Amino acid sequence: MKRVADEIEQHWDRHLQATAASLPAKTRESIGRWLIGDDRGRFEALNPEQLAIAQQAMGYRYRILQQRYLNLGPSLAYRNLIKRLASITLVRQKIRTWVALSRDRQQQVAEVLQEIIQEMLNSDRYIQGQLAWIAQCTQDERLRNSLLLASLEEYCLRPIRNQPLLSYRFVNYLRRQSRSGITQAPRQEMIRLVSEEIGIDDESDASASLFDYEAVALYQEAQAWEERQLLRAKVQGEFEHYLVDKVGEEARQWLRLYLQGRSQESIAQEMNLPIRQIYRLREKVSYHALRGFALKAKPELVAEWLEISLQEHNLGLTPSQWQEFWEGLSETQRQLIAGLKAGKSWETLAQELKCKSNQAIAEWGKLYLAAQELRTGGKETPKQPQD
Repeated sequence: MKRVADEIEQHWDRHLQATAASLPAKTRESIGRWLIGDDRGRFEALNPEQLAIAQQAMGYRYRILQQRYLNLGPSLAYRNLIKRLASITLVRQKIRTWVALSRDRQQQVAEVLQEIIQEMLNSDRYIQGQLAWIAQCTQDERLRNSLLLASLEEYCLRPIRNQPLLSYRFVNYLRRQSRSGITQAPRQEMIRLVSEEIGIDDESDASASLFDYEAVALYQEAQAWEERQLLRAKVQGEFEHYLVDKVGEEARQWLRLYLQGRSQESIAQEMNLPIRQIYRLREKVSYHALRGFALKAKPELVAEWLEISLQEHNLGLTPSQWQEFWEGLSETQRQLIAGLKAGKSWETLAQELKCKSNQAIAEWGKLYLAAQELRTGGKETPKQPQD
């Protein structure tokens, strides 16, 4: 009987031949090994849903490699990594705040990111494990660099409590640097990648992690990662069915292509539709995602997935945001929020508020959207698209 890992390997061999036919066969083989990973036996214990998620994760890593690092020189590929990580709004805001409070106000966002990446290369256990595995996958130094940068991007963007892992690494790094300032980034040259030194020196002090206290939290997150992915797949499946019912099959096709990271122009070409119609589909999907599916159809499921439930997560608001949100409520709205937190039914709340159930639900919808706007930094929520 053929092992699951062998079937996955054959799948990726065919996929790489179709999407990267210009690459040498040896390079495609190395990329396939990197995507599958060193623990081939882990696939045997996965059920069909878990296996589908594992395949999606490999597809995601390959798209990162293909879009930003494959066949590029080290300097350009590294700049792409820094540009990608610096584009994360949350991380960029935190870096600018810390830089403004530090002694060295000339420090740039990219320089801070370079320091963090270099530290991760030197001391992070997962990245060092990836270095060792990449060394086994290929002897091509240029390909090693590409695989390493793709691994770094995917790792830095992993969601930890609704924030990218990079944001935690950044905060921990700057806490340690707060006494001496953040001035260690090289200014005259790009940080040297370690493709020539990809082997790990077991006698080096660099092999000891500087993030032991964080490693516990990361281990716990790793245990919950699979559950979150299964929940994400469930949300996507439910939302696709919802879109087909409310909008049509084209909306589901748009969603799947959009979740693959495709641009609107690429989606229009794939679906053979005018670009204007694609933008209309985007408006409709955005509207139904928030005002229909998340608010009315499956609010509990979405709240559990995004960790924005009222009872456990205060609608996903930070303490300061929740305080601002609470202070802006009327007494009736506060009574409604308190009742929902206590788990009261809509009928009970309507009686207490002396209104009809649909009025209480409508008021809750306004509060939910107000919290959404506050959580996303004041961005407007989607309005009903015009047909």
